[in-house]
Amino acid sequence: MKRTSQFLKHSVAREDRPDGTILLRSNYELGPVAEKTADWLRHWANEAPDRVFIAERSGAGWREESYSATLEKVQAIAASLLARGMGPDTPILIMSGNGVDHGLLSLAAQYVGVPTAPVAEQYSLIHGAHGRLQHAIELVGPKMAYVVDADQYGEALALDALNGIEVVASRPGQNGKVTPFADLLKGDAGVDLAAAHAKVTPDTVAKILMTSGSTSAPKGVMTTQRMMCVNQTQLADSLPFLRERPPRVVDWLPWNHVFGGSHNFNMMLSNGGSYYVDDGKPVKGLFERTLENLSMVTGSLVFNVPVGFGMLLAALREDTALRQRFFADLDLIFYAGASLPQDVWEGFEAMAMEVKGEVPLMTSSWGLTETAPATMMQQEPTDRSGVVGVPMTGVTLKLIPDADMRCEMRVKGPNVMPGYFQNPDKTAEAFDEEGFFVTGDAMVFVDPDDIDRGMKFDGRISEDFKLLTGTWVRAAQLRIDMLACLAPLATDLVITGADRNQIGVMVFPDVAELKREGFDLTDDNGAYRCKLLQGEIHRRLAERAREISGSSTKISRAIVLSEPASMPEGEMTAKGNLNFRKVLTRRKDLLERLYDDADPAIITI
Repeated sequence: MKRTSQFLKHSVAREDRPDGTILLRSNYELGPVAEKTADWLRHWANEAPDRVFIAERSGAGWREESYSATLEKVQAIAASLLARGMGPDTPILIMSGNGVDHGLLSLAAQYVGVPTAPVAEQYSLIHGAHGRLQHAIELVGPKMAYVVDADQYGEALALDALNGIEVVASRPGQNGKVTPFADLLKGDAGVDLAAAHAKVTPDTVAKILMTSGSTSAPKGVMTTQRMMCVNQTQLADSLPFLRERPPRVVDWLPWNHVFGGSHNFNMMLSNGGSYYVDDGKPVKGLFERTLENLSMVTGSLVFNVPVGFGMLLAALREDTALRQRFFADLDLIFYAGASLPQDVWEGFEAMAMEVKGEVPLMTSSWGLTETAPATMMQQEPTDRSGVVGVPMTGVTLKLIPDADMRCEMRVKGPNVMPGYFQNPDKTAEAFDEEGFFVTGDAMVFVDPDDIDRGMKFDGRISEDFKLLTGTWVRAAQLRIDMLACLAPLATDLVITGADRNQIGVMVFPDVAELKREGFDLTDDNGAYRCKLLQGEIHRRLAERAREISGSSTKISRAIVLSEPASMPEGEMTAKGNLNFRKVLTRRKDLLERLYDDADPAIITI
């Protein structure tokens, strides 16, 4: 199968220590690194002043801001921030999702060293999630807060926690206490913008990014200029085609997460690319907007989560014109968040060959909010999903293997955070005695005899548990396997069995899909009872059980939950990830029912 040729071959150096740990480094040197993000903006405003940098939907078309216009507005907003006395100790809380004004404000703050703290818009728009917003306000201590629409965010803006904080809105509505975003664009000639800009260094904190809070209260990751600038060099070192022509994306991934807001946004800025904000999402009712946006503009790179790629593949199969447009200029298909189902992977491969006779680089990487994020990259073509590749330039991976060569992952490099915001205890816990960041993630080699084949993510160490027999269960990988086994019946699930004799699964169903398939659901005090559905799940689990051996992967029982995961109750993070501990704690009665063979809602194998 012909593939695009612009890729960098893996080349890894390995050091085996006497204590059994393994160090991995790239044999390639780290390329030149910008000092701060404004260097990119100033460069492209000079080199390509009329090229679109950022755009969002406006009516039937797009509001587009060129590089030169972006720089002009960023400098004006930065001056307005300085005139308010803002600096490194006066963060800006950004409560809204992706948008042009959000991007301009972020870059303006970075221009003069004011940290921004973008938080999930759900925290403001969902009444029950205001506790998460309150936590972020108390942690960050902002001097300013931004929303796109003061009326839409009115309930959140009325929180006592925002008293005394200047609120800025692109659409202020009738709220006379809100500063119009247009006022920031007026600038202030009375400040020394150049002097403030000169004080920004690689160590200046650019963002405070909140962790997902899937295992504990969200922490604020101090993201420095160096982290973001180094990471873009590392990405361009791994993906050389980024430097050969300006990239373009139509992207929905939220900027309060490191993937969308640092990885993707800065990839466009650092390489002179164009970022079109997709105001759709891969969920029912919003995905149609994504397809509309793609009918107007398509990217040279596409980033998404696996469920998004599954929906996109189905849509492309039905739309010949969109399929031609989508693949015409495509260099990269990049998935993250979970492993891409192999059938979806192969579907894109076949479609690319049909349309253009070659396959763009299909890949993923590994990293965390604390690592800016990219740290490992599958930078050469592979024919399988799930591989996260090799260390990127400038980083050292420290692997601590167990008897099965499953390795705990630790990392050191210039893209790693200096610490958690105002949390020295958690910061100290996060690093080992050699200064390696302790990720808590596990990896396995694709081929232990050939390290250049890369590694695969193998779950979170903290999610593993033991059965009463002493058998270890790798819950993260088992969860991925079970999602594939139960697709499309389950939207998510929780693996159970800690200190019990058998592994069970608590299933969050796709209710709409089940109803379309004719399952007559009946709620039974927290669980669904439907003989047809129970029979189908039993059939799939039994079929799977016949194909495997060993108690560490056999699912012996299941329960289908009737109440969806609750964000207000902390069962779901803003990323849409389950907080497994919270689910098990909040639904402990259902967990006990799962191990009661006499309960009619339980499926047993």
